[in-house]
Amino acid sequence: MTNLLKHISAPTDLRKLSPEQLPQLAKELRAFIIDIVATKEGHLGASLGVVELTIALHYLFDTPTDLLVWDVGHQAYGHKILTGRKDLFHTNRQYEGIAGFPTRKESEFDPFGVGHSSTSISAALGMAIASNLKGETEKQHIAVIGDASIASGMAFEALNHAGVSKANLLIILNDNAIGIDPAVGALKEYLTKVKTDRKLATQNNIIKALNFDYSGPIDGHNIPKLLTELERLKSVKGPKFLHIITTKGKGLQQAEEDQVTYHAPGKFDKISGERLKKDPSLQSKYQDVFGKTLVELASKNENIVGITPAMLTGSSLKFMLQKFPKRTFDVGIAEQHAVTLAAGMATQGLMPFCAIYSTFLQRAYDQIIHDVALQNLPVIFCLDRAGLVGEDGATHHGVFDLAYLRLIPNLIICAPRNEIELRNLLYTAQLGLKNPIAIRYPRGTGTIIEWKQSFKAIKIGSGVLLKKGKRTALLSIGTIADNVIKALDLTNDDAAFSHYDLRFVKPLDAQLLHTIFKEYTAIVTIEDGTINGGFGSAILEFASENNYQQPIKILGVPDAFVEHGAVLKLQEKIGLDPLSLSREFLNFI
Repeated sequence: MTNLLKHISAPTDLRKLSPEQLPQLAKELRAFIIDIVATKEGHLGASLGVVELTIALHYLFDTPTDLLVWDVGHQAYGHKILTGRKDLFHTNRQYEGIAGFPTRKESEFDPFGVGHSSTSISAALGMAIASNLKGETEKQHIAVIGDASIASGMAFEALNHAGVSKANLLIILNDNAIGIDPAVGALKEYLTKVKTDRKLATQNNIIKALNFDYSGPIDGHNIPKLLTELERLKSVKGPKFLHIITTKGKGLQQAEEDQVTYHAPGKFDKISGERLKKDPSLQSKYQDVFGKTLVELASKNENIVGITPAMLTGSSLKFMLQKFPKRTFDVGIAEQHAVTLAAGMATQGLMPFCAIYSTFLQRAYDQIIHDVALQNLPVIFCLDRAGLVGEDGATHHGVFDLAYLRLIPNLIICAPRNEIELRNLLYTAQLGLKNPIAIRYPRGTGTIIEWKQSFKAIKIGSGVLLKKGKRTALLSIGTIADNVIKALDLTNDDAAFSHYDLRFVKPLDAQLLHTIFKEYTAIVTIEDGTINGGFGSAILEFASENNYQQPIKILGVPDAFVEHGAVLKLQEKIGLDPLSLSREFLNFI
């Protein structure tokens, strides 16, 4: 049998096939994705689930003239392979390789860059309105969005607008009942009922009520049905909505049966589907230190509750859910709601631990300011994936949090140096703070094996001396301290430097800083966040306010978006790896 995928470099090649050949192509495309992801890693289940849809869309629509926007982008691997990136797909998510998400600078077939959820409808609607204004009335605009993403507030805002527009917009709901974790909420329950209750689909339909031409639900793995319905919808003017039912991980048994794990399974055997065993790490992931410590604290403090926007597994709040299901709240992909929900709980004496990835907290910025900080409510923000996160790239690096949080009044901001510090900061946060607090920590494992030690309260705003030396003071914040320690080992000038861990960006340890500025002739700050407005800026402001004149060198993430790649490789690129830091220290003195 001829290998069809081998001869496809662009959708124009795909359109030369007969409809009868497309199921074979779907099998080949699935096998190709599995073959590469098995060894190179990446997001598996979502892309396997939309293989037939991907083929049907590029077969029937004139992409890239017709504009196709994938929500989040986890499911866009098949799209990338069919649109000129097949031979580069083995570099997916690797340093200087293709990105794990659609991005405008990579291909004309990616009309909108994505990575965070629920943006596709707004973006595609904006494109459709632009086409109307330019008189391009035949141009098609398609947004593919999942059932977890469509429950987000932003998606509802876009649906509300699109329904009263005359935009030539097709929204395809990829309904597989799961995001990264199983989808939650009333809309999910409604969509479940629609699958079996034809009355809901044809009469009492939420989407129809918003003025969309609704069709479905149909089998998203049935290519003939997809082709028939998409062909019909091409000729329908105005806002349209196609509801398809798919299985995440389709085509790989393990991925279908364990959809949470196989969202991004790591390396696995491409034949059996079994995940390859890694040598067990003696260290724990920071997210697990957080999750397990929170259960300990909640066992002794009945006012503690846990909140996450669709990140139960990723944040390890799953441990809290297992132990205290009534005190654990997965609100779906709704970061704004998560923050204000926590604020409401705090007014009534609860202690909400709001666990959100650093990059996702950006989406709730107004709520942090208006609903939490302005009212000085003691919400405890636990910011996972702070700093560089690696292969997910620019959309997911948590490098802006120190800068965007530092300017907010009333908010305490801290970053633990290691797992024990994280544990103690979590303990300190629930001792009755009168202010909101943000605790940021990185992705991945730490350095300490026996981190589960007796709790010790940490004085808010206190830094510590890690190493005593002369002349130059190195000031770090968070886990980048480990790179500083390694860099000092490489300098061969052990007596030249002192190393301080400030621990808190707000409030700064003013007493310690006065001592430092009076004792040392030069200061270097090191952070894994953006230089502009971050920890180093705070030290500069302190020096200016107190008329200190020493030279101050700021090391951190430059004023640019950092692309994807292994964390160490990215640190080398921007000068935050131990060797680069050691050179900077020596050059500075």
